[in-house]
Amino acid sequence: MLGLPRGTEWIVILLIVVLVFGPGRIGKVAGEIGKSIKSFRDGLGTKDDEENASTPSDAEKKN
Repeated sequence: MLGLPRGTEWIVILLIVVLVFGPGRIGKVAGEIGKSIKSFRDGLGTKDDEENASTPSDAEKKN
C-alpha cells in the first residue's frame, strides 16, 4: 500500500532533487517563491487598506 514517504525516503528524494537541480538553483527557486508570496500578501494587504481608507468610520458617520 502506498502512503506518504517516511524518514529515509525523504532523504533519498532530497538527494535526487539536489543532484538534478544543484544547490545553487534550489536556493534561487526558494528565494523567488518567497518573493512571490511576499508580493502576493502585500497585494492583498494594499487592497484592504484602500477599502478601509475610503470607507468612513462609524465615528465619522455619527457626526
